[in-house]
Amino acid sequence: MTEGTHGFPEEPVIRDKRRIDPQTGEVRSTAAEEGAAREGGSAPADSTSSGGSSAELDEARNALAERTLDLQRLQAEYANYRKRVDRDRQAVGEVALVKVLTELLPVLDDIGRARDHGELSGGFKSVAESLESIVAKMGLQSFGKKGEPFDPVVHEALLHSYAPDVTEPTCVEILQPGYQFRERVIRPARVAVAEPAEATEAPASEADSN
Repeated sequence: MTEGTHGFPEEPVIRDKRRIDPQTGEVRSTAAEEGAAREGGSAPADSTSSGGSSAELDEARNALAERTLDLQRLQAEYANYRKRVDRDRQAVGEVALVKVLTELLPVLDDIGRARDHGELSGGFKSVAESLESIVAKMGLQSFGKKGEPFDPVVHEALLHSYAPDVTEPTCVEILQPGYQFRERVIRPARVAVAEPAEATEAPASEADSN
C-alpha cells in the first residue's frame, strides 16, 4: 500500500478517460464510448428481413404481370367488340339499302322498256339517267347479255328452245335484266334459253334405225 490509502485498495489509474481493470490490467472503454460504439456501429445484416423483402418484390412483380395480362385481354376483347359492332352496323345498313334498291327495280325496268322503244326523251330522259347514275353509285349493277352461257345461279329461264347454232345452253334473249348489289344477286336475269339441237336428233335417229 502507498501512503494516503489508509488500508483501502488503490483506485485504477485513468488514462485517456479509460478505465484499467485492477485484476487483469486491461484497458476498458468508458461507458460513453461504448454507447457511442453501439449507436454508431453497423448492425449485422438481418437475413430474415432480406428474404422477406425479396419475396415481397417477387409477389409484386407477379401481380403486375397478371394485371398487365388482364389489361391486354380487355383491350383485345374491346377491339373484337368494336369490329363486331361495326360489322353488324354495316350489315344492317346494307340490308336497308338493298330493300330500297329492290323497290326501285320496277322503275328501272320501265326506263329500260322506254329506252328500247325509243320513248326515252326530253325531261323524262334526264330524270331517268339521273336515277340510273344514283343507283349505280349506291352499288347497284345490271347484268345479263344475249349470247352468254346460261347460269342457273344468276339466270332464270322463262322460255326454252333448241337451236343448231349453239353448243351449250345459251341465253338467246334477255327478257328482263338482272341486278346485283356488290356481290349479292338481288334479282336474277330472266332469259330465253336455247340448247343444242343435237340433243333432239339423237333419239329420232335411233327410232329410224329400229
